[in-house]
Amino acid sequence: MAGPSDNGGWTHDGGSSDDLPDLPEEWGVIVIPDDLSELSDEVDAVRAELRLAAKPTRWRRFANRPGMRRLRKVATAAVRAPVLIISMAVLVTVASLFASAWPGPPRQPVTQRTANTTDDHIGTLPALELIGADGQTVPLRGQLPAVILLIDGCDCAGLVSDTIATVPPEIAVVTISNATATAAVKGGGTPPTGATPQAQGKTVRVLQDPSGSVRTELKISKADDGTAAALLVDKGGSIVRTVPRLAAVDEIRPDLARL
Repeated sequence: MAGPSDNGGWTHDGGSSDDLPDLPEEWGVIVIPDDLSELSDEVDAVRAELRLAAKPTRWRRFANRPGMRRLRKVATAAVRAPVLIISMAVLVTVASLFASAWPGPPRQPVTQRTANTTDDHIGTLPALELIGADGQTVPLRGQLPAVILLIDGCDCAGLVSDTIATVPPEIAVVTISNATATAAVKGGGTPPTGATPQAQGKTVRVLQDPSGSVRTELKISKADDGTAAALLVDKGGSIVRTVPRLAAVDEIRPDLARL
């Protein structure tokens, strides 16, 4: 065996000193590179292990106490709740903006109403029996669709005549008064009780309501200004429009197409 040399006990032939043990076999072959910068990754790993194994600081020991850990959990939960609430509020706001901007179904045009007009489709025409010009009972709903004029206390000869001239042939004109009345039909004359063609193919009925049952059933008060009340009734008996005070046929002309 070679003897010790002046390099700290190691021989020049690569052998080891007699007083030093051999390296463990499981370490394998150890190669020392000529450039030590190649060991930078190993150096960083060793330094990280040393930092983890280092003695904890006073602040770390304080933060690792059980009470502080519970406090951190409570603080984390307290922060999550407002974040969740804010997120939900943002989602609801965005959804409402989309809903308001989304085009909906087209709206029906609103019919302009005056003070003399009640709501559309207020009900059904009652099945009353009134008295015809010949004294016989006549069903009020015997001829529909119809424009019914309540002319008691009204000098409405012009209104009745204009209404008969305005309505199409398929719509009857019914006048109701609380006393014996004559029909204001162009050409003169009193029509019989039945639905008889009058005035260029128009159907006109002249009925009497001595007890005022029509006004009572439909809750239409009698006007003191000499105007008539009008009911526009469709073929099914539904009241399309009620005009408590009607002075000219132009007020109901736009509604005739709905009958």
